[in-house]
Amino acid sequence: MRYDAIVIGAGPGGYVAAIRLGQLGKKVLVVEKRFVGGVCLNVGCIPTKALIHAAHLIHEFDYAKKSVGLNVEYGGFDLEKVNSWKEKIVDRLVRGVKTLWKANGVEWKAGEAKLLDANRVEVTDDSGKKEVYEAQYIILATGSRPTFIKGFEADGERVWSSDDAVSFKSIPKRLIVLGAGAIGLEFAYVYRYFGSEVEVYELMPQILPGTDMEMANELEKALKRQGIKIFTNSKATSLRRSDEGVEMDVVVNGEEKKVSGDVLLVAVGRRPNYEGLNLEGVGVDVDERGFVKVDKERRTSISNIFAIGDLTGPPLLAHKASREGIVAAEVIAGESSLFEPRAIPAVVYTEPQLASVGLSEEEAQERGIDVHVGKFPIIANGKALSMGETVGLAKLVVDSKTDEVVGVHVLGPEASSLIGEGVVAIEMGATAEDIGLSIHPHPTLSEILMEAAENVHKRAIHIVNR
Repeated sequence: MRYDAIVIGAGPGGYVAAIRLGQLGKKVLVVEKRFVGGVCLNVGCIPTKALIHAAHLIHEFDYAKKSVGLNVEYGGFDLEKVNSWKEKIVDRLVRGVKTLWKANGVEWKAGEAKLLDANRVEVTDDSGKKEVYEAQYIILATGSRPTFIKGFEADGERVWSSDDAVSFKSIPKRLIVLGAGAIGLEFAYVYRYFGSEVEVYELMPQILPGTDMEMANELEKALKRQGIKIFTNSKATSLRRSDEGVEMDVVVNGEEKKVSGDVLLVAVGRRPNYEGLNLEGVGVDVDERGFVKVDKERRTSISNIFAIGDLTGPPLLAHKASREGIVAAEVIAGESSLFEPRAIPAVVYTEPQLASVGLSEEEAQERGIDVHVGKFPIIANGKALSMGETVGLAKLVVDSKTDEVVGVHVLGPEASSLIGEGVVAIEMGATAEDIGLSIHPHPTLSEILMEAAENVHKRAIHIVNR
């Protein structure tokens, strides 16, 4: 019952850490109380993106008939088959994780973990049976869960969390979304194309608070053209539930109004999961926001206990958790490894997609960086036009003194894949000239980054440089 390392939590941080530990020859036990693969694989990233793909296919039917000349008709969808298709994707990926664990000698146990001290973990299974496991090292990877405003808690029927939204049994005629972050907007997009009337209410002055303002505004315009109603500067004050639906009181730009719908989706943020872990009892420190404090090796205040992923604070992103898991595993194995990325990408998987890495134009200016900005619109890209895509742009934020790229933002098709070039550019300290001089294949969407880089110096070829 003794291991080199115990990993508590099997999400994209925990399962990756376990695999890396196995690769490095360590004897590992993973403890997971709910999902192998965590929220991401089961009710988060993966099933959500599957539903977004389904919504995008619906979106494409109209274009295929009206513009391309294909004689196709959209005749609705089979909700049961859509859910079955989504679950098959999830099941395949979960089985893949288990296969990788087995291949790397990783053991796992279903149950709820509690720290007894710095080396012992008590695991309680569904039957109530308790067992104690020992390890030289422990990695905490318990993730996060949705947070709620008082009075707006999810009930799974009239008020949904993101977990409920991805596991739907029916499509509401009228959906209200509270929160215009990535989660709220992605579900707004899905349900709009699945047939719901959708209204989104956001407390802050713009959607996607903290995102480059120009890019957020362009996405907002695109979503509104798709029929999604969006209201910023909106504070929800009270909620009433009934058998027929919900009624919400909200103040929009200082004006009080009542909003009614069949379902309210609350997407106002997430908070760390550590209830029952006994962090305080063993002396693991948390900060004033409730996140576990860690250093660059992902060590907590107890040197042999590590923490990764959402538990350690923003950004609450799966790929950040995975990288942290690899760092923690390598440190445990005695390798030199640090978590110190120059930038972490973020993606909103609406259509068009919005992907960003590094600083927004506003953030760069707030830091006192004199910036040059280069832009290139999707509508001037041949590949995009051949796909029927005309909405979006690439934007580079560049330090005018050094020409170094400090921010990359892409709104448009496959922005989630294109942003990888921006990540590498920032990590490598690339300049706008470096990107502009790098020959990109034609015709491809990637050319918009090359042209935006050239526009920094007013020499983009396929637009008038202003």
